[in-house]
Amino acid sequence: MIQTIGIAGSGTMATSMALIFAEKGYDVHVIYHREETALKSKKSIQDSLNQTYLNNDIIKKVIIDKINYTSSFKMFAPCDLIVESIKEDLDVKREYWTRVCDFAKEDAILATNTSGLSITDISKAVKYPQRFVGMHWFNPPHLIPLIEVIKGEATSDDTAKAVYDVALKIGKKPINVSKDAKGFIANRIQLAVLREALHIVENGIGTYKDVDDAMKYGLGFRYSCLGPFEVSDLGGLDVFHSVGEYLYEDLADDKKPQKSFNDLIDSKKLGVKTQEGFYDYHDGRDQKAIRDRDKKFILMKKFQEEAEKATK
Repeated sequence: MIQTIGIAGSGTMATSMALIFAEKGYDVHVIYHREETALKSKKSIQDSLNQTYLNNDIIKKVIIDKINYTSSFKMFAPCDLIVESIKEDLDVKREYWTRVCDFAKEDAILATNTSGLSITDISKAVKYPQRFVGMHWFNPPHLIPLIEVIKGEATSDDTAKAVYDVALKIGKKPINVSKDAKGFIANRIQLAVLREALHIVENGIGTYKDVDDAMKYGLGFRYSCLGPFEVSDLGGLDVFHSVGEYLYEDLADDKKPQKSFNDLIDSKKLGVKTQEGFYDYHDGRDQKAIRDRDKKFILMKKFQEEAEKATK
């Protein structure tokens, strides 16, 4: 039975995880590397609680008391589940897990939050790899319902099920990724869309805004309720097959990021974090973009919940 959870890391993703688990009643140990990051994490949690629970100091204190911050790996020892969310680097993760396994109990479930690194490759640094699994959260974790549960070659069915069940208990929408493929499921779809979107702009078919609006008000509108297979069934497989026969050949099939993408990277235009990417985020537009995103996600999450209730 999972009661105590260790969070390896104290960055943005790890902080949200810690708060979510604590809100659901789990005892949480956040094992941090840098004091500065831990202080930032604590402040972020306090700010989130102040927004969510306003003046209800009793509830806020109960949740805060569930979260323990420490730099000591010894605090991994009592954890039933350890979720690592550190740098997205195979060697760094392997080295970290080697250290964790010196302290974790033998029956603890070990999970890595990675966007696409091989679970099997990371697990080579783990004692008893059958208890190791991928648990891919999406940013911002407190708003995006999806969690991918990824089995490595050695991951046992019981381990995958335990993490899947925990995800359900904290109100998430988990999916099983049965094969340890690069990018898992969501990122394979996301990068395929981005590749074609860049191809469209580079070939003068539409602008960045045209493509974004096509997604938001057309495809994205449908995909907020239906998946691609459901959309195809409802639209008619014969129709989609017919379109595919003449369209597939014309779609982007680049094996590396396109020139326009590389140019932005080379120019250090990385998006909101540098105030410029596909769009300009100077003069406060960076923070506004984040606020607007979160407001829309909150409304969309409520909409999905209500839509599911209405169609049960």
